[in-house]
Order: sequence, then C-alpha cells, then structure tokens
Amino acid sequence: MMKPAESKLHKNNDRMDSVTSPNTPQDSPKSSADATLDVLVVGAGISGLTIAHELATQPVSASQKDSLKLLVTEAQDRLGGSITSVQSPEGFLWEEGPNSFAPTPELLKLAVAVGLKDELLLTDRKLPRFVFWRGKLHPVPMNPGLAITTRLLSLAGKLRALRGTLGFVRPAIAGEESVEKFFTRQLGQEVMQRLVGPFVSGVYAGDPQQLSAAAAFKKIAALEQNYGGLLAGAILSRSAAKKAQPTKPEPDPNIPKARSGELGSFRQGLQALPSAIAQKLQSSQVPVKLQWQLRKLEHDADSKTYTATFATPAGEEIVTARTVVLATPAYVTGAVLRDLQPAASQALSEIPYPTVACAVLAYPKTETIADLNGFGNLIPRQQGIRTLGTIWTSSLFAGRAPEGWHLLLNFIGGTTDPELANLTESEIAEAAHQDLRQIILRPNTTVQPKVLAVHIWKKAIPQFSIGHLQRLEVVRQGLQKLPGVFLSSNYIEGVSMGDCVRQGLKTAEQVKQFLSA
Repeated sequence: MMKPAESKLHKNNDRMDSVTSPNTPQDSPKSSADATLDVLVVGAGISGLTIAHELATQPVSASQKDSLKLLVTEAQDRLGGSITSVQSPEGFLWEEGPNSFAPTPELLKLAVAVGLKDELLLTDRKLPRFVFWRGKLHPVPMNPGLAITTRLLSLAGKLRALRGTLGFVRPAIAGEESVEKFFTRQLGQEVMQRLVGPFVSGVYAGDPQQLSAAAAFKKIAALEQNYGGLLAGAILSRSAAKKAQPTKPEPDPNIPKARSGELGSFRQGLQALPSAIAQKLQSSQVPVKLQWQLRKLEHDADSKTYTATFATPAGEEIVTARTVVLATPAYVTGAVLRDLQPAASQALSEIPYPTVACAVLAYPKTETIADLNGFGNLIPRQQGIRTLGTIWTSSLFAGRAPEGWHLLLNFIGGTTDPELANLTESEIAEAAHQDLRQIILRPNTTVQPKVLAVHIWKKAIPQFSIGHLQRLEVVRQGLQKLPGVFLSSNYIEGVSMGDCVRQGLKTAEQVKQFLSA
C-alpha cells in the first residue's frame, strides 16, 4: 500500500497576525452589558468572512457615525472553512477543498477590495473538459457544433436531446422530481448518464436519484416551470432580463474582466482570499477568534439580544450581541438552534453531508498517455471506476508543480460510495492510482505516484436532496421567531465559492436593514 508523503507544509497565511491568539487574556471580549456587540458572526469560512468584511467596510446608513461592533469566531484553528491550500517543499501547490472558482462579479469585487487583484489567475477557457466513457476520454461538447460531432452521445441520443431542448417532452408528474427524472424526461437517458450524472458527481458528490432538480438545478428547472421549455426559457428569460434592465451599467474598470468558461484562483492558492479578508478585518479593528466553539445560544426577548457561550482554549467566554449570523454547516447550525427553534433544528439536521476524500497524486509527465491539456475528467458511475473525477491542476494554473510533473487531484466517495469512510488514507491513494491507470496513465506502467496528501472530509458537501426547499422553508419560518438571527452557508443557495460570496453580501444587507430599523 502507498502511504502519503510524510512532509506536508500548510501555507501559514491562514493563521496570520490578523487572527488573535485564543490564549491571550487581553484578547478576551468584554461581556458586560455596555459592550454588547452589534453583530456576532459565527464561522470564518468564506461566507462568514464575506459578511464580516461587508459590515466592517460599508456603513449601515448615511447617518451612522461609529463603526459596528463586530466579532468573528471560528471553531477550527484556521480560517477559510473547507478552503485548504497546501504547499510542499518540492514545489507542489494544491487545494484539498475547492479547487477554483467561477469569477463572478461579486467574488472578483471582493478579491480586489482585499488587495488580490494582482494575485488573480484565470484559466484558459478553451481548455476542454473530459468524460471517461467506455474506456476513452471524450471532450464535453460545450457548444452546438461540438454537440453534433461528439462521440460521447449516439445519434439517437443527440436527436432525443434536441427534441427535449425544443420543448417536445412529456409533462412532469405530480410531486418533486429528482435530478435523474428531470433530465431524463427533458434530454434523454444518454445525456443524463454521460453528462449530467458526472457533473453531479463533480459538484455535489451526489446521487442524481436523490438530489432535487428544483433545488440543485434551480435556474434550469425554472426554465420549464416559467416558460414551458429549456430553449424557449433560455431565450425568453434573457429577453425579460433585458427589458428589466435595458441598459447595462458601466463596468468598474478596477474589476478584472472574466469571460464565460474561465475559472479563477490566486498565485498562492485559494487560501489567499480568506487570509486577505482577515487582514482587512484587522485593519478595521474587527477581532477574529480561532478555536472558539459555540456551545449555547440564548435569546433575551426583553433586551432584544442574544447571549452566546463559547468553549475556548482559555476557558468559557460569554458574548452578548444584537444580531447573530450563523455561517456554519447545517448540522452545526441545527445543534445551536435545538433549544431555540426545535423545528428548524430538525430540518437542518436532515440535510446530509457525505464523506469525500481528496487524494493528491503527482506523476512524471512521461507516464501519462497525453499532455493532459485540459481541466480534468469526470467519470459516470456506470463505468466501474471508483474515482468521481480528477482535476488536472498543473494544467490549469502555472506554478502548481515542478517542471516535468503532473499534479492530479482525485475525488472519491460521496453519496454513492459510503464505504469510502471505512478506508485508510493508503487504501484511498491506492484506489485513486488504480483508477488513473485505466484512464490517463501509460498501459502497463509500473511507476508509483508521489502521494502528497489524502484529505478525508467526513462531512463534505451538503446535499440538496428531495425535500430540500421544504426544509429551508421550515427553517425560514422558525427564524421569524428569532429576530436578529441570520443564516448564511453553502446549504442555502449554492455550494460554490461564488454562491457563498453572493449570499454573504445579501445576508450582510439584511443585517444592516435590521440594525437600522
């Protein structure tokens, strides 16, 4: 069995001077009544940090004279949540959580605001994506021309997809549709198995039979619901958007321009973003406390405040705040709300998080069947390959591997492979290696990979399964009875970094409105 490399150096930029030491007595927040916080942000992932940055840098109202009293707490000993950038002494740089981001306007604006404009990296959008089907890598058809010529779909499969695109589909049956049922009904079984299924594995590590189409593919599902079909919906929704905003606002020249299909990162990895936000918070006198685990949240209706009790390395700490933002995973938020709102707590606890492992392997370039010029490959579940997908990270961003090496991030596990949780790191690395031998390594190669890391995320990605929207509605109704409590995390509106930043900005605006009321 292969073993992960012994030396693994995490970038120290996720634990900076901008984050206060949990053991420094003078750093303990005051808990007296006259020191009540305006906002307590629980969770220093990208959602919580985005909210804190927005509240610290943008005034609540024109009449505001003093800055808000803010505190950010984090249960882990590091910032960034699942964002995990790692660098080895040999010169490899990789991600063990999110690998890149879609350069949305909100995310780019945030990156520029915290000083990362010159650190931004964008991929070549022409790099192909691949699907491994029946022993071969097939480029994903990204435009109509490629859809016609691709060998990934049969002629019958292409005609079926065309018929569905034009709107010639049977109506949905009563009840909520799964992703599998929705896309099979719309575009046929081949598109579902060979394109949508691998995408679901890559984004959610999920099971299309369990995921809700209305929740996981909200915009696409809405095209049929609102306009009667996918193609008609795409055309009519675009027309409606133009009528709602006939003239586009002038682009901010300070914000980098990104084109459709590009992905982004930073020269020192994605960890640069939470670290830069933490620096900005420090300059705004906003403390960020690590290893502060929220044990209890209580509501005082008379004073209209919340009291939060934390377990810290320095002992118990008590904080009082007018508003509380829980930027934590659903299962953590559910536990916090157990006594305050049992129904909302129960709904949150029902959101599943499967186990996913990231196996980081490096190979000499001489051992692959091609140059690996692309984003990476996904594998449909019917192909007998355990790995969900592989990101060819050294092809995406310059400087991620020494000369002559390929750096590959392999993701295994998810909803369809619960047994992964029982494997050791060495067994996971070996499984990824054996899968790569069937996909991109030279036949009969005897080379062993350089195993840089195996990161097992016990609770990885929230699943937008059947009933997800109803569960969120139960949570929303419960929060109406807790004025001043707000939720912001990737289980609400989307799992990508861009989704989290967008929702974080929306949550910050809701907090401002509440405080100024």
